[in-house]
Amino acid sequence: MGLTGYVIYKNHDLGKVFSAIHSANKIWLIPAVVLAVLFVVCESMMIHDLLHMQGHKVTMRKCISYSFIGYFYSGITPSASGGQPMQLYYMRKDGNGLSDSSVVLLTVAFYSRTVLSAIGIVLLIFFHGMLVSFFQGVFFIYWLGLILNTLVAAAILSVMVWPGLVRRAVGAIEKLLVHLHVFKHSQVRLDKIEDVMDGYGAAVVFMRQHRGKSVYLFFFTLFQRFTLYILTWFVYKSFAIRGESFLHVVLLQAAIYVAVEMLPLPGSQGITELMYHNVFGTVFGTMLTPSMLVVRGLDFYLLMIIGMVYVLIRMFEVKKGGSRFGNDPGH
Repeated sequence: MGLTGYVIYKNHDLGKVFSAIHSANKIWLIPAVVLAVLFVVCESMMIHDLLHMQGHKVTMRKCISYSFIGYFYSGITPSASGGQPMQLYYMRKDGNGLSDSSVVLLTVAFYSRTVLSAIGIVLLIFFHGMLVSFFQGVFFIYWLGLILNTLVAAAILSVMVWPGLVRRAVGAIEKLLVHLHVFKHSQVRLDKIEDVMDGYGAAVVFMRQHRGKSVYLFFFTLFQRFTLYILTWFVYKSFAIRGESFLHVVLLQAAIYVAVEMLPLPGSQGITELMYHNVFGTVFGTMLTPSMLVVRGLDFYLLMIIGMVYVLIRMFEVKKGGSRFGNDPGH
């Protein structure tokens, strides 16, 4: 974060940058803040809905904690790889079954990756000229991000469709690590691996049994994704800039997310700012750096701060052996 700030802002007068931010119309920033928080809350709603379908009477308040915790750990690990394991940890702590929780998180992850890949492919087919024009010399990063995201979506689908193959592969790796004395033999670990593998197959069964829900989840995830993309339009309006249409601003922000989200950088820090500078240079003009500070402040750092608060609360609860986010539906 410090390195990103140094590289991006070393040639700028920060006094003027913050003065420009102060001059922004705060009325336009209110819906931007709402959309940023709504992005995470939408995932909470999906988790809440899916857990209830599995028979778990979990509260919405608790599901919001899962989503913000997941966002925080995704933001500090490469390719957002740490979020779901920590979500699974706290879901288990709250009494949700390992298999059921795995099904829920795997389903959410599948739709998230699938929707982002679909957005990237649609942009490539129908807005190729716009992408080439605005991305200029960094268009290869868009291709890289799209390919990585599509591969991850395909990998998740493969795990769900062929759990037996994955079970054998994971089992072979576990035996190798035991043979190399990296791990000690543990039946508990093997049982947990089996539970998770069963969850993969259960996810496929779940989606087949709830095809209507699958369509709903796809479009709801699409809505969730666009909350962040539309956020940038409100920041654009807050600086009283004219010249670009709503569609262009939203789709360019979507393209940036397609390009950077799966790159192995914690929180996509650095590369996101680089892409923003390249893509939005002609859109925001002299307000490029102030607008980037506002957009990144809302769609990443604000959510990270909220996530950190939830992490600290839950860590304290685990240490004390209790929970403020109890399963009592009336809580």
